This record gives sequence, C-alpha cells and structure tokens, in this order.
Amino acid sequence: MNRKRLTGFVLGTLMLLAISACNQAQPTEADAESLAAPAQQGGRSDIRIVVVSHGQASDPFWSVVKNGVDQAASDMGVTVEYQAPQTFDMVAMSQLIDAAVATDPDGLVVSIPDATALSDAIRAAVDAGIPVISMNSGSDVAQELGILAHVGQTEYEAGFGGGERMATAGVSNALCINQEVGNVSLDLRCQGFADALAESGGSVEVIAVDLTDPIDAQQRIGAAMTANNPDGILALGPTGAAPALAALEETGQLGQIQLATFDLSPEVLESIRDGNILFAIDQQQYLQGYLPIVLLTLFSTNLNTIANDVVMTGPGFVTQENAAQVIELSAAGTR
Repeated sequence: MNRKRLTGFVLGTLMLLAISACNQAQPTEADAESLAAPAQQGGRSDIRIVVVSHGQASDPFWSVVKNGVDQAASDMGVTVEYQAPQTFDMVAMSQLIDAAVATDPDGLVVSIPDATALSDAIRAAVDAGIPVISMNSGSDVAQELGILAHVGQTEYEAGFGGGERMATAGVSNALCINQEVGNVSLDLRCQGFADALAESGGSVEVIAVDLTDPIDAQQRIGAAMTANNPDGILALGPTGAAPALAALEETGQLGQIQLATFDLSPEVLESIRDGNILFAIDQQQYLQGYLPIVLLTLFSTNLNTIANDVVMTGPGFVTQENAAQVIELSAAGTR
C-alpha cells in the first residue's frame, strides 16, 4: 500500500474510532475492571488534555484548529484547555508548556515551530510520563523528541507541490511572503516552493513581512514587486495573502501576477472563486485540532497507538473548481 493510500486508511480509521467512541455506551463495572488503562476506570470526564499552540485562537487559521479541538473534546467527553502566547513568542510558549507539565495533564498537544526553543520543555513533558502529540508544525522532529505521533502536513512537500502548480501556470520568477521568518515550518514551505520552481528553471525571492502592521507589509510586498518584477507570489497564510492582494490591486497587477497562498479564510476562498487567487494549499487544520484529542483519549482509555509517525492532513488544493463547496464548509468553521 503506498503512503497516500496508507494515510487515507489511517485517517479513515481514526474517524471511525472517534464516531464509535462517541456513540458507545458507558462501560459496566465488569467491563471497566477488564481494562488496563487506569484513566478509563474513572471515566472520560476525568481526562484532562492541554493544547499549547503558537497560534492564537483569534487568528482565522487557528480558530478552525480550536473548533476541531473543541468538537473533539465534546465528542470524546474529555476536558481540554487551549493555550497560546499572545504573539509569536517562543519563550512565552516554552513557559506555557512548562506550566502545563506542572499540572500533570493526561495528555499534551503542542505545535513545534522552533524545535531549538521548545525541545527542552517538550522533553520534560515526555520524561514526566505525559503522552505528547504534536500538530501543525514539527513533523521533522517529533519522533526524536519522543512524541507519540505528529498530525499535520509535511511543509517542504506542501511548498514543493505549490511550486509545481505555479510552474504549470507559467510562473518562473516568484516571491515567497514569509510572515514568521525563523518559524521552521514556514521556512520549509518557501524552500520547497523554491526547489520546485528551480526544477523548471525558475527562481524565488523570500520577502519577510510583519503582519502586525498590514500597511507596512503591503508596502514591503509592493516594493519587492517593483524590485523583482515577479510573475507569481506565494503567501504562507491568509494574513499574508491579504496585503499581497492589496498590493496587486494598488499597482493594477491583479490577474497579471499569479497569487497563491497556504491555508484558507473566507477572503481567500472568495478570491479563489472570483479568479483573483490561483489556489490555496489546504492542510485541513480542523483535523489537526480534532485528531490529537481523539488519539490521546484512546491512548488514555485503551492504550491505542498508531503505526505512522506522521498522520498526514495535507496538502490538498482548493481551486476555482471546488471553492464554492469549501466556502459553505468554511462558514461552519470547519475549513
């Protein structure tokens, strides 16, 4: 079975397990005594899982992750706490992980945008006997940190796939808009994008922007367009796509320079539908929030583990052909 089919099988199995676990009757006393996992003895309401991500729930992308977390907590009947630093701050995130470990939760979910900054805190959790699952970022380091599994997409391959699609669309000179330079996952996206374009003779210039100042970000992108004369732009998220769109509109180049982005938002989906964005790379972040809670619940109650080091949730691609359908799902907060 190839990797793509295996990943599909694993995800399908996990969803069936989640549905089954949600619908199953409460175990009888005799059933409970036959189960080895002590957490099952007290019932699922006693299970407490902490999620520490580098993205705030107010962010359009991370709000969907949190919706997945919240739905899984409801479906599994467990208690989940979602925490994140107020900005992209690895010191603050490491402190949040340390604080979570000190409360001795039954499970911990972390994103790992910077393994150097976060590895000590994560290893402390593992050493304390707390089962840890990573999500979104950190697929390349999860196994060596002792993490049970990673749920997400491999970022280099996702960027590479985006570069292949851009090359097919005729792009040969592109910008990669990076809003968090130093976030290893985002750096890998740009690297994969650049390597794919290089295979067809193209080139990529990485442009760093600060999305806490959208006007400055738009101006930086506009200046880069003037300096580099690109025929394509890849944003690494919806909040990066917005100033890129604004820069294209301001210079009258909307539709002349191909724009694509990672991840979804209502604005991104509408722009794809209207033909102003070529495609969005969809990592299905709802699953990144949902599946770790399911996995940790099953581990806590039944010592279930999976064979895959990485449970792949992407990349998928939203194009003008399927944008209308995804818009309906996005309105429900699940895409």
